[in-house]
Amino acid sequence: MTADAPTHEQLLPLVAAAATAADHGDLKPWRLIELRGDARVRLGLAFVAASGLDGPPAENLAAKPLRAPLLIAVVARHEPSIKVPEWEQDAAASGVAHLLSLLLDEAGWGVFWRTGGHVRHPAVAELHGLAPNEKLMGWLYVGGIPEQTKPEKKDPPRAEQHLSSLD
Repeated sequence: MTADAPTHEQLLPLVAAAATAADHGDLKPWRLIELRGDARVRLGLAFVAASGLDGPPAENLAAKPLRAPLLIAVVARHEPSIKVPEWEQDAAASGVAHLLSLLLDEAGWGVFWRTGGHVRHPAVAELHGLAPNEKLMGWLYVGGIPEQTKPEKKDPPRAEQHLSSLD
């Protein structure tokens, strides 16, 4: 990715549109956190703490958040509800992240969703300021797309393989 990234102001309408994702009970059980600049460096250090690694592997791990100029942490916020179980609140947070990634792509930004075992580590949770009822779902890595590496549009998957009916 290039060093270009959408500004906070450019993100706001995309987040507003992504917030329309399906959400049983209209709980809005999610929040997003922008990580830019030194926040990405601190995240890399939290990755190292979560891994327990030392030496060159730790340096590689610490550099991962620097692969994009903007990371957007996706946080599921579990609200008490007798109608909406925790898994469904996670699904709503995932839906917002997916829709936001599509909107960013449509706006011309490079974006990919990264997760990993460290999303549940206390050092990573502390860095993000997670409350006891929150869990990190991963990060959207966002940046500019170098002109020479813009991917060709892939053919969509064959729908017949993924859609069935009950007769």
